[in-house]
Amino acid sequence: MEVKDISRNLKSKYQKLQDYLLELGSVTVAFSGGVDSTFLLKAAKDVLNDKVLAVTVHSENHSGRDLEMALKLAEKLGIKHLIITPFLLKNRQFVNNTPQRCYYCKKQIFTEILKIAGENKSNAVIEASNKDDEKDFRPGLKALDELGILSPLRKFSFSKNEIRNISKRLSLETYSHPSSSCLATRVPYGIKLDEKILIQIDKAEDYLLKLGFTNVRVRYHREVARIETEPSEFQKMIKLKSKIAEFFKKLGFTYTAVDLEGYRNGSLNSLVDKNQGSVD
Repeated sequence: MEVKDISRNLKSKYQKLQDYLLELGSVTVAFSGGVDSTFLLKAAKDVLNDKVLAVTVHSENHSGRDLEMALKLAEKLGIKHLIITPFLLKNRQFVNNTPQRCYYCKKQIFTEILKIAGENKSNAVIEASNKDDEKDFRPGLKALDELGILSPLRKFSFSKNEIRNISKRLSLETYSHPSSSCLATRVPYGIKLDEKILIQIDKAEDYLLKLGFTNVRVRYHREVARIETEPSEFQKMIKLKSKIAEFFKKLGFTYTAVDLEGYRNGSLNSLVDKNQGSVD
């Protein structure tokens, strides 16, 4: 499918992506329902038709909102879609929440997806990390490489902005959606993960989204909830401060704070030396 109203360079890059996917013949896509994976799934669908399988992971560290979006989008795109529940809280290495947490999470999840891909005779498993992800602390990328998972958007150096740009031209509603991520990323390394903490974070973020906030994270610091949102929404946050604080206390937070630096992707990773994330 040709995409109009984009630069020649971006059009060429997208064509290379489609050619690459076509050469794979059949794929299983790790599909979260987010901006990147929806774009990748659409690109695969357009060239491979029914030789595409979408697999969505829904575990304790994933919001129910993400699952609902994935179900909706897969149905809209006409993709065969499976849901897996890997129960990550039974994985001690994940629960311990060391800087290598993402490695162990990806290792478990994609081992299961590989098995499903084999059962469905897919030639490859692909996932949607992009060029920008390489700038952050992402030990999970090592697990992907070890398992032979393909990352086409990284291979062809797609940035998040480029993905949003093409997604808009493809009429994908996700083009303007805020980024989403695993709930465990809200918890500082060293604090052990449990279901109570993850539910507490999910309910807090869900409440803020229902109040109309857009790009928002609730970082967990035991008795303190540190809210990250866009600086343009600070005034709204102040206006609703009493209402928000009251609700957060009901969730179990003693204190509620707003981070004056605003929303930053992977902000808790700033505390970690990237070398601590190496897995031998």
